[in-house]
Amino acid sequence: MVPNRPFRPTPTNAKGKLLEAAVQLVRGNGFAATSVDQLCAHAGVTKGAFFHHFASKEALGVAAADYWSECTGAFFAEAPFHHHADPVDRVLGYIDLRLALIGGPVESFSCVAGTMVQEAFRSSAAIRIACEASIMGNARALEADIAEAMVQRGVTGTTAESLSRHVQVVIQGAFVVAKTQEESAAPDMARDALRHLRRYFEFLFRVPQERSADQ
Repeated sequence: MVPNRPFRPTPTNAKGKLLEAAVQLVRGNGFAATSVDQLCAHAGVTKGAFFHHFASKEALGVAAADYWSECTGAFFAEAPFHHHADPVDRVLGYIDLRLALIGGPVESFSCVAGTMVQEAFRSSAAIRIACEASIMGNARALEADIAEAMVQRGVTGTTAESLSRHVQVVIQGAFVVAKTQEESAAPDMARDALRHLRRYFEFLFRVPQERSADQ
């Protein structure tokens, strides 16, 4: 897996260009600091085109979270780790893929939903709800594999729902902490957190030492 492999289609119309501009600018500058004028300039469209598709900047934020969910959901749904017969390997394969996607400046691997919700969770219920759907959608996509792995390895005392949420908590937290670093150190900071997450699941599911990947 090549870090930062593109997983969003090249936009061909004004709406798509604005959504892609939102993903890029919000990840780099934040939602509040990204203006409608900047979005239009980056997308190469007029302000009239913006308001033809979106009633407000908030509406664009909601649509950007939905767009991010659709693109990332499709990307992860088609990922090779789903082909593993062992559910433990599927869970670890998901984490390995998230690790492989970390590279370059932090805005190139962080989550647009996670970035927006940090700013807008109080000021915009609509954006908060859209970002929750995006982040928790990723959690729910992993839940069945975790549930099967728990049954197979006799893991009790928690739930697959809770563990799948924990995966997203670590990933989102890794992105936040990576933003505290100089650009050159940010990817290593994020990878370190995900390596610990992988080790946690190896211990939880009692993965034999010889099968444990030294990430």
